[in-house]
Amino acid sequence: MLENLKVEDIMFLDIETVPESSSFEMLNAAMQNLWEKKSRQFRAPDQTAQDVYERAGIYSEFGKIICISVGFIRVKNPFSFRLKSFFGKDEKSLLSEFSVMLSKFSRTNKGATLCAHNGKEFDFPYIARRMIINELTIPEILDNAGKKPWEIKLLDTMDLWKFGDYKNYTSLDLLTSVLGIPTPKDDIDGSMVAGIFYDEDNLQRIAQYCEKDVLAIARVLLRFMNLPGINEDNIESITFQ
Repeated sequence: MLENLKVEDIMFLDIETVPESSSFEMLNAAMQNLWEKKSRQFRAPDQTAQDVYERAGIYSEFGKIICISVGFIRVKNPFSFRLKSFFGKDEKSLLSEFSVMLSKFSRTNKGATLCAHNGKEFDFPYIARRMIINELTIPEILDNAGKKPWEIKLLDTMDLWKFGDYKNYTSLDLLTSVLGIPTPKDDIDGSMVAGIFYDEDNLQRIAQYCEKDVLAIARVLLRFMNLPGINEDNIESITFQ
């Protein structure tokens, strides 16, 4: 599959999510009850639904997207990489802006493909579900309904690394480490995002972290394709200038 890909047709992406509310107490009674039922699946016997509410952000029904970062490879010698982030407290607005870019990218690039790490289990379905919740149309490239496997243009670097070993989970941090690629976790990691969002109100720091993940995903895929990497001098963020 990878040998037929053109790197300029790939949009690399990563999302950052947080619980819908800053605390369990801020939820209405119905959602508190629903989180109580949901969290029974994973919480310890001595834990309450309130104790594990910080995990709500990973579930699209109880969380929300606060940042989507995307990256594109420009094919020249050497490769260059362009980053852009959509972030803010208005989830519908950032999803709408992302959707416009995604639709334009799909029209412009005949072989348009999306790539994320653990994207098939997390990023891609999470975005699609939150678009439905926000009453937005899901872009065609994200809508898998009725498509044949070869028609789906979604790549997952974690899935590629498994080589069919479906019992294995490999984090992006671990994968970059074993491949000798700079870690994207040199400032914060995913477990810190909700605190930085609700307690520090520092969305720019979160977006910069998200962009590091996108760059790492691109570098991993290039390694899989046995192509040259991306030098630090050839990275441009149009979000942060």
